[in-house]
Amino acid sequence: MTELAVEGSSIIARMEELRSEINHHRFLYYVLDRPAISDAEFDLLFRELQKLESEHPELIIPDSPTQTVGAQPSTEFKQVRHRIPMLSLANAMGNEDLDRWQERIVRVLELNPEQAKNLKYVCELKIDGLSIALTYKQGKLVEGATRGNGDIGEDVTLNLKTIKEIPHVLTPASGVSVPDLLEVRGEVYFPISIFNALNKAIEEDGDQPFANPRNAASGSLRQKDPRITAKRKLSAWIYFAYITDPDIADLSTHSQSLEILEGLGLPVNSNRKIATGIDEVKAYCQEWSEKRHSLDYQTDGVVVKLDERSLWKELGTTSHSPRWAIAFKYPPDEAETILESVEFDLGRTGAVTPVACLKPVLLAGTTVKRASLHNFDQVERLGVHIGDTVVVRKAGEIIPEVLRVVIDKRPADARPVIQPSNCPVCQGELSKTAEEVVLRCTNYQCPAQVERRLAHFVSRDAMDIEGMGGVLISHLAQAGLVKDPADLYSLQAEELLKLERLGKKSVEKLLANIEKSKNRPQANLIYALGVKHVGARMAEILAEEFHCLKNLIDVSIEQLDKVEGVGPSIAEAIVQFFQDTENRQLIDRLAALGVQIEASNESPREKLEQTLANKTFVITGTLSMERSDAEKLIKARGGKVTSSVSKKTDYVVVGANPGSKFQKAQELGITVLDEGQFKLLLGV
Repeated sequence: MTELAVEGSSIIARMEELRSEINHHRFLYYVLDRPAISDAEFDLLFRELQKLESEHPELIIPDSPTQTVGAQPSTEFKQVRHRIPMLSLANAMGNEDLDRWQERIVRVLELNPEQAKNLKYVCELKIDGLSIALTYKQGKLVEGATRGNGDIGEDVTLNLKTIKEIPHVLTPASGVSVPDLLEVRGEVYFPISIFNALNKAIEEDGDQPFANPRNAASGSLRQKDPRITAKRKLSAWIYFAYITDPDIADLSTHSQSLEILEGLGLPVNSNRKIATGIDEVKAYCQEWSEKRHSLDYQTDGVVVKLDERSLWKELGTTSHSPRWAIAFKYPPDEAETILESVEFDLGRTGAVTPVACLKPVLLAGTTVKRASLHNFDQVERLGVHIGDTVVVRKAGEIIPEVLRVVIDKRPADARPVIQPSNCPVCQGELSKTAEEVVLRCTNYQCPAQVERRLAHFVSRDAMDIEGMGGVLISHLAQAGLVKDPADLYSLQAEELLKLERLGKKSVEKLLANIEKSKNRPQANLIYALGVKHVGARMAEILAEEFHCLKNLIDVSIEQLDKVEGVGPSIAEAIVQFFQDTENRQLIDRLAALGVQIEASNESPREKLEQTLANKTFVITGTLSMERSDAEKLIKARGGKVTSSVSKKTDYVVVGANPGSKFQKAQELGITVLDEGQFKLLLGV
């Protein structure tokens, strides 16, 4: 075999390897929301494949990642075919790439130097979230979809309607009427402040936090239950319009279309600029390289589009991206520093998290002194030693984490990180189950766990005891006044007045808030107890199904298995919690001290005749009432609501624009009800 043939064979093998690896990471990113590599690492793979294909165009295949967009949509949702494909953008990794992009535009459009100098571009911050398409008919939002593979996405209309920034009905703009048909493109994202609060709550529940806001946004938007999406408090920016109404279809510039979208009530990011010439584009990118760190949303670059829309058709698109737009990407924020020591943080459920204590280093606009090592499996994978030089980055530009070790700089006296066998606070035994990677302290009375549980119990989504902050909880615990949540309801004014910084008025207000919390809704009380895997939404599901905490005390796994949304691990955790003698004693003491563990009002199932007992419903399409209200009406009459159609389904309630569930119901011969028939069955 000739040397040339061998070289050709190795190039083909490398291209196949790259395509396989890129498709794998696309699936992890777009479908599973669990990326295994950083955006920068993915871009390096993609650019290597692009380079090889440009050098060997005869080896390009139609389904190469460079010729396709995104990943196949999930089968969990109804599929939506986009009227116009949702393409990706080519990346510019620096000013030289911007120059090459403009040179191509100038060449294709046959512009002279003066015309090239005066080309106008719109610069917009690149939001790192989940791409969406919204369709409005006669001003009403009728459909919302994810990008999917660019041609077909997922119908997440109901979930998108929970985002307060997205209007359900458009309002006429000054001088512009609402178009008959309008499709817009945008990005759903997690505000950083809300993302941090969500991760904190997840960690307190003993679960693995989200890696970054983009993953969290994607996972939240693609929930089967829109109520979960609503609780996540997502936000959105709209950045593009396909307007088909003949009255305004002749918009000449992209900047003008953004102004119209803003006027119609759609959320358009104000941090945008019309730049004249590529040098102004570069200046804008440079300006935001540091300013972006002060925003409450994640941005990893700048999207640059030609402003003159008439030029878009002349330039056209590739199968992957438009030629009239490009994404300028900022390099990932990474820095080298010294790992000086490792501390072990203890959570409410006893989870022990190794935390790297670092020599202070400036990263993404802030000084970083601590970074998560996540768990001891990660410590082992990194091979990290105390004294090592490590590379630190902000995952999603937010959470500092140790990325890798610089082995060449390891000092002779570097020491391995030893996994503790005893709790760093109480010296109790640490253990790890086969199902978890988390190491836990098994001492329920561990002081650190006690304080974390108390903080959780008084938090806003739990018993909401205003004035009971972390410092006060620590003082109460250290003084021996509070050892568990029930002790809060035995506190006396005389005891509290002896503590620092608590005056008479503050004590009176605090005691009033404690008393007020006794009548909190049952869902909040269930959440406050801190059952493993039971977050705020799961507590609501349990309260809806069992009405009150008292009915949960002797619940069985068989009973829990029948509850929609309760999986085996959650059911097991709930049963174990309520079978524990200490937990049962705590609930008895709470009840004795006046905390309501029974529903204060007669439950709906006791009030209403159980006309739908043992009947299973599936709802598909859009009803005039909120879907959550329809579900409550069914459950109040003894019925059950599930998300999928099967032979066990009794009724399928069909609203406007029903999905594949309607077709499946017809195939299986299941009774189908329109909204009018549904209301007759309910008797409302």
